[in-house]
Amino acid sequence: MPDGRSILKDGSASEATLAHVAMLYYREGLTQGEIARRTGVSRATIVNWLRLAREQNVVDIRIRGESFAASPLARHVAERFGLVDVYVAHGDADPLPPSAMLDRTAALGAQAMRDLLDDGDRLGVAWGETVLRMAKTFPTAQLPGLMVHQLIGSMYADQLFAAETCTIEIARRLGAGCRTLHAPAILSSGDLAARLRKEPVIAGQLAAFSGLTKALFSVGDVSDRTTLVAAGIGTTEDVAWYRERGAAGVLSCHFIDHDGQPMTGPLTDRTIGVAPEVLRNVPLRMLVVSGEEKLDATRALIRGGFVTHLVTDEASARILLDS
Repeated sequence: MPDGRSILKDGSASEATLAHVAMLYYREGLTQGEIARRTGVSRATIVNWLRLAREQNVVDIRIRGESFAASPLARHVAERFGLVDVYVAHGDADPLPPSAMLDRTAALGAQAMRDLLDDGDRLGVAWGETVLRMAKTFPTAQLPGLMVHQLIGSMYADQLFAAETCTIEIARRLGAGCRTLHAPAILSSGDLAARLRKEPVIAGQLAAFSGLTKALFSVGDVSDRTTLVAAGIGTTEDVAWYRERGAAGVLSCHFIDHDGQPMTGPLTDRTIGVAPEVLRNVPLRMLVVSGEEKLDATRALIRGGFVTHLVTDEASARILLDS
């Protein structure tokens, strides 16, 4: 039984008490009622303490990401497209709202990547809403030998899914080093971008991408609502130009056609970030994506050889398998 002094006057519990209760519940398998009787508090209090233990990271509940790659659906998609592994986030009996399904897929992506990371890895992180949702749910760890690299330059946007936000949060949760990219994602002219790429600091950061061991990214569609436009680093006119010429998706600010090949256009020379050919050479490349509107872009990235590991929702996985 925890020392009575660990229960504070307001009824809350010390970290030691939360850890003790969590150990009884998760490791020793006692029921909430049994713990309540043992500690001399109500069952409702135990329920609250277990919640606090999770929220305060006293206990870190992990489900092995590889378990989600063991389903027949995941194996069939991997075999169909020649991928190393596919992880499928399953839905409920009643369809989830798109945002809830995206949350579930992003959390699975975070867990899957955490399981694959080793101390000493060099992880490249892209940006966007999906990547930010992953960043917020990454299991905590202490990997001081891991270095997390921002793959695309910074942006001025009200949204919180900017590239540096995603990179810093993942590095923080993993106890890792962090290298942000100190340049805008899109410059006003190709000449200015070229000069910036030659600056020693920027040149060194870009050169470091060739040493990445793993990469984590999502993909944007080519609608007028794509994240590129939402973040204020591209216009609807820019997107329309690429879309009219066969673009299927946007990968780290680079437009990709339906065959999975990078396209040259008005934004190409103005972009500062990882080059598509460099990203394609990273040994482990994880795409995390949810929603039917991203299927064309997903197929394109797979065709282009950008993906070794895919994390997606069940409905998208079934459509991919049937296509």
